[in-house]
Amino acid sequence: MAKKQTKKKTPQRPQLGDNVEILDAGLVLDSPITQTLEKNYMPYAMSVIISRALPEIDGFKPAHRKLLYTMYGMGLLKGGRTKSANIVGSTMHLNPHGDQAIYDTMVRMGRGNESLLVPFVDSKGNFGKAYSRDMAYAASRYTEAKLEPICEELFRDIDKDTVDFVPNYDGTTTEPTLLPVTFPTILANNTLGIAVGMASNICSFNLAELCNATIALMKDPEHDLLSTMPAPDFSGGGEILYDEAEMRRIYETGRGSVRVRAVYDYVKDGNMLEITRIPPTTTVEAIMDKIAELVKAGKVKEISDMRDETDLNGLRLTLDLKRGQEPEKVMQKLFRLTPLEDSFGCNFNILVGGEPRVMGVGQILNEWVAFRTECVRRRTYFELKGKEKRLHLLKGLKAILLDIDKAIRIVRETEEETEVVPNLMIGFGIDQVQAEYVAEIKLRHLNREYILKRTQEIEDLEKEIERLEDILRSKAKLRRIIMDELAAVSKKYGEPRRTTILYDLPDEEQAAPEDQMPDYPVHVFYTKEGYFKKITPQSLRMSGEHKLKEGDEIVWESETHNTAWMLFFTDRQQVYKCRVGDFADGKASVLGDFVAATLGMDEGEMPMFLAVTDDYSGYMLFLYENGKAAKIPMESYATKQNRKKLLKAYSDKEKLAGMLQLPEETELSIRTSGGRLLLVHSTQISEKRTRDSLGVAVITLKKNQHITSIKPAGELEITNPHRYRVRTLPAAGALIREEDLAEQLQLGM
Repeated sequence: MAKKQTKKKTPQRPQLGDNVEILDAGLVLDSPITQTLEKNYMPYAMSVIISRALPEIDGFKPAHRKLLYTMYGMGLLKGGRTKSANIVGSTMHLNPHGDQAIYDTMVRMGRGNESLLVPFVDSKGNFGKAYSRDMAYAASRYTEAKLEPICEELFRDIDKDTVDFVPNYDGTTTEPTLLPVTFPTILANNTLGIAVGMASNICSFNLAELCNATIALMKDPEHDLLSTMPAPDFSGGGEILYDEAEMRRIYETGRGSVRVRAVYDYVKDGNMLEITRIPPTTTVEAIMDKIAELVKAGKVKEISDMRDETDLNGLRLTLDLKRGQEPEKVMQKLFRLTPLEDSFGCNFNILVGGEPRVMGVGQILNEWVAFRTECVRRRTYFELKGKEKRLHLLKGLKAILLDIDKAIRIVRETEEETEVVPNLMIGFGIDQVQAEYVAEIKLRHLNREYILKRTQEIEDLEKEIERLEDILRSKAKLRRIIMDELAAVSKKYGEPRRTTILYDLPDEEQAAPEDQMPDYPVHVFYTKEGYFKKITPQSLRMSGEHKLKEGDEIVWESETHNTAWMLFFTDRQQVYKCRVGDFADGKASVLGDFVAATLGMDEGEMPMFLAVTDDYSGYMLFLYENGKAAKIPMESYATKQNRKKLLKAYSDKEKLAGMLQLPEETELSIRTSGGRLLLVHSTQISEKRTRDSLGVAVITLKKNQHITSIKPAGELEITNPHRYRVRTLPAAGALIREEDLAEQLQLGM
């Protein structure tokens, strides 16, 4: 009987609403964020720090080292130039990050780019310029390159086991972990690296000064480096504004800033300035953009035209001056307002043994000396082992000198070739290595003269071996070798400084910015709605009634001059600083400038008080509703960088009841909502240096009472002022008498 066929049922896809159980569905695993970061992000961060962004003690990042070693292997140290594309292609055996990244690295190391004080690549063709963002370099197929002669000092004795080699990324070849540099390349060139959570910015030092300073430090660990290496030296030249305290801080800690300014010439015939050197932190285009912005804003009115005349002879930025302008004063103004003067921020963060460390110049040189000492020791040991091996072979050769005929007879009478070496070993009492060497001697060399010449080397080898062993035993001799190599590098490759050091600045360079602004008397007005007017006395005499917005009124006015400083204190505990001359001259018939918009205040922020000062003398007094007062010296608001905005101008912990500017110590009157008055002299209030300090308690208040006003007591006429004075603070004050109350009401209190 035939089997009844049953149709196989196809499993149906679960439909919406079916009860389907999925393994681990909806399971949420808690994982600490620190564990997630450590597992996923830390390996990447460590790779960037150790294998990409930070330089090592030999002065190179991995990308630089791979490129230079490839060029060395291509024979580009002694041979002619080759196309850059060939170099880039060959380097990809060691650096798999793409041809463009490799070429960018080579361009920056080229002499034509002018990025490095000591270039390592002898370039031919358009390699761009470091001082211009628009002068782009040509493609690699158009340019050629080879190694500079100084690269011989980078690879000296690299084949003598001076450094470790590791396999490349695919294991087909090996590459050095470091280069056995004979001078401190780490400080010879500027290096910028941005890693994860840290960065490095190393300035360059003059090669001759660097070598001499290293030698001096090796001789005397307490040597003052500033005496032999006074300041950095930048490839683009310029002028360093020398600050010994800041320079010493950089040398000791590895952090600080160096102020560098451009170099210029004044061409009298054309009444123009020619800028030929600029700071290393900027470009010609950035300078031109800033000057154009200042001219458009009306802050620089002395320049009539500007041209970039850079050519094959080098950088040249030409500024045409208007008639009657003094070039020195114009340049001082441009130094202040443009990147023609800039600061190089130093951060000497270097990998030492795979660990990032921020070190001062002395520490870096000591670490480099330790590294170079190990290189010389390994080279000496390598040479020692080679000469010992050679000596061992020659001693075996000397043994057969006693009976050459015997050696020939042993070879001739030995039936099998494999027995030649053992028979020589037995016949002359030499080991296998020596016997192999003897057995390989050519027939033409079996003469007494040849053997005598070889054996005469034994004495020289023994002396050389003794010398090498002596070097390995003596740290002083190892250090002497390093010092001799440094002296040779300094003599052969040293060049004069490119960057001039300005120790004493002329008086006009130390002058305050106000000297560059025209000064004349003005009347200033400030309204309740935040409008400001600056009017000259002549214009004010010819003006009529002030034009104001409906409901607005003038709450402050003063006679001052155009170069005075104004401090606008706002309702958000901030102060905005500007000069009276930053506002245009106006008339009474105009509304004036809306201060919040003119000074770029935050949205909704409004000025509460205006203080005017010439020299930041006197005090600002802040009185809070809880009865405390803070007397802050005006000099606390002065900054060397002339910042336009300062945070924490006063405390935000209590509500402000009022503020006053005190050009000098004076008596103050404080009135409360409880009808009390207190006269206190400002000398009774101790000053506080911290701007946002709450100060000291001045007046005691009863519950639900607050301060209603504070003003100089000289503005009041009080019948018996002694009634309201106290000797100690805080005090409650006295109830205002009827005759004094009338005076208070008359003054609008």
